[in-house]
Amino acid sequence: MKRIITLLLVFLSFLLLIRCEKKFDSLIDTSNHSYQVLSVAPKDSIIYNINDSSVVIKAQFSQSSKLNSVSVEILNPSGKKYLSNSLSLFDNGKTENGDLVAGDKIYSNKIFMKRNDLNGNYTVKYFVTDNILSNRLAAQSTFNYRNGETNLPPVISDAFIDPDTLIVTTTTTIQTRIKVFDSNGLNDVKEVYFIVFRPDGTTNNIKTLLFDDGNVNDNGDLIAGDGIYSRKIQVNETNTKGTYRFEFRATDRGGLLSNIINYSVLIQ
Repeated sequence: MKRIITLLLVFLSFLLLIRCEKKFDSLIDTSNHSYQVLSVAPKDSIIYNINDSSVVIKAQFSQSSKLNSVSVEILNPSGKKYLSNSLSLFDNGKTENGDLVAGDKIYSNKIFMKRNDLNGNYTVKYFVTDNILSNRLAAQSTFNYRNGETNLPPVISDAFIDPDTLIVTTTTTIQTRIKVFDSNGLNDVKEVYFIVFRPDGTTNNIKTLLFDDGNVNDNGDLIAGDGIYSRKIQVNETNTKGTYRFEFRATDRGGLLSNIINYSVLIQ
């Protein structure tokens, strides 16, 4: 009987724990009990507004939270820092910080999005310094930004593969290149790639990415940021002999696909 009562108490405690748990998908740090994140913002879509381009970044904490500072880091859709430094959030009730009421444990500040900022998902990481003075990643959110420009697909041209005819008796390097243009700017280009089709027409549909990074040794790319994307690949004597088809494509951050360029390579 005692064992049954013990099991029942454990089960009831488990149910109570589930009922008290807050559903907050963006919460990361749950190990420290000196603060509790209740919500973060923004977490929705934002469209550029020429009259007011400000976006309020904020985090709400429980009234019992003990905080020394709250700050955020923002990553743009390419994974790079949107701001050169972290952005401090304030609970001071000042309009310039986008904070409505001082002392309500909602920490806020504004950023100002620009017309030429990248379209796509921005990641906001919230850091907290508590009474132990340890800086922790406490929460994370994502918002989608549209800069208001009409999104047009990228255009590729001038495909280049050298050599495109080769007798392979040992490992041989092939240089590939493609030129990319995007009306919304090269920053809007998400990826440039080709897919290889074997002589029998089959493919594994694996994308081989090309890069515009100026890395001559690894990718054979001569100048970073010039719109010419490059990649070195290797073939050897184990490759099936015949004519391969390289299908070049590019996609932008809005998900639009470029035109297709096919290029044939003969391996003998």
